[in-house]
Amino acid sequence: MINLDDIVAIDMHTHAEVSRDGHPSLPPSLMDGSAAHFKVAGERKPSIADIAAYYRERRMAAVVFTVDAETATGHPPVSSDEVAEECAKHADVLIPFASVDPHGRDAVAAAARLAALPNVKGFKFHPSIQAFHPDDRAVYPVYEVLQEHGMVALFHSGQTGIGAGLPGGGGIRLKYSNPLALDDVAADFPGLKIVIAHPSFPWQDEALAVATHKPTVHIDLSGWSPKYFPPQLVRYANTLLKDKVLFGSDYPVLTPDRWLRDFDTLDIKPDVRPRILKDNAARLLGLVPDA
Repeated sequence: MINLDDIVAIDMHTHAEVSRDGHPSLPPSLMDGSAAHFKVAGERKPSIADIAAYYRERRMAAVVFTVDAETATGHPPVSSDEVAEECAKHADVLIPFASVDPHGRDAVAAAARLAALPNVKGFKFHPSIQAFHPDDRAVYPVYEVLQEHGMVALFHSGQTGIGAGLPGGGGIRLKYSNPLALDDVAADFPGLKIVIAHPSFPWQDEALAVATHKPTVHIDLSGWSPKYFPPQLVRYANTLLKDKVLFGSDYPVLTPDRWLRDFDTLDIKPDVRPRILKDNAARLLGLVPDA
């Protein structure tokens, strides 16, 4: 179990990019393209044990997940079962999220089975890679399962580095990741805990509107260096959303070291900083009782 007194931060957004047998999380073309986009030099495929050691050294905990987009990409994912199994070996620092293919015939059954695993706290969706609109009623039975089990549903939002710069963007379509679609999800599933991942370029105001209007919607700050955050995001993080904004890096493409170094330069109120770095995530993940 995670001892909150022993850690300084909870990173809500890290990726399991390789399986135990070396299978990558994305097709090689998309993996190589994203590495070029993010200017990632060298090896980018830490094992889950490597992730645990990395965060343990920094006295941080981290949420780890994969993305099941097999229908859209034709590429089998890193198994959510494997992510849960490997994270269980490092329960002092790692929290697994699962993923299901929203187009899969067994998506509802898979969601129910994975949500019942004792250490899984949530599910990751990437609408652009998985090629689905989050407010598509066909996916609602999956959300019903997640709400019933008290899961967190974390959705990529805005532009993505996956496919960026490739011909046709690697076939990845940005339209699926407009965070306004999550307003319908939050309205129809008022008990579902939702995280809008990333500064939602070019829909930052939409994300802020949904998060301020719907009590269960949060925003994680992953994927961007804080020095590039839009000013309205910083303003809302300091005020109306101070209890709903979450630290996330996007490791391994963006390290928490880089993120935290740039976060230190932001004009964040002293009482808000620990909420963003640890307290809000601890409450959302059920590591402390909800006030």
